[in-house]
Amino acid sequence: MVRSALVLLVMLALYWLALSGYFDKTILLVTGGISVVLVVGLAARMEILDDETVPYIHGKSIVYYVWLFKEIFKANMAVVKAVLSPSMEVSPALFEVDMPQTTDMGRTMFANSITLTPGTVSVELEEGKILVHALLAEMSNPEDFAEMSTRAGWAVSDPMQGGK
Repeated sequence: MVRSALVLLVMLALYWLALSGYFDKTILLVTGGISVVLVVGLAARMEILDDETVPYIHGKSIVYYVWLFKEIFKANMAVVKAVLSPSMEVSPALFEVDMPQTTDMGRTMFANSITLTPGTVSVELEEGKILVHALLAEMSNPEDFAEMSTRAGWAVSDPMQGGK
């Protein structure tokens, strides 16, 4: 639990610094530090500091986020191209994607990754499946989400996805 608390403290502090951009205002740094310590203290008091709620400990989730940002960029380019084309080549589709993750964190990460990717939204979660809405027909191939599913499971060490 102490290790999880320290990792969460560092990650929240870095996140706060990155979003605020304040490195020279003492009062803001102190206020931000107090906020981070309070959040970690509340998480510790709620007894929710573990590998599932602090997935940054093993670093695999950070590797996953880098890969996901690359995929988000590629999907964004496809959506922008379709929307800005004179013929407005939008062709919405609903389809199901297999979701083999066994942990809540694995399922959440996979469903959120789909929603974060431009042009796709996780509509409904069922046992072993996600109903996905795609803006473009070429984004509606369930097999295209297999790599994302595998990587999301690996990032949270989901045993069904081969994470160790």
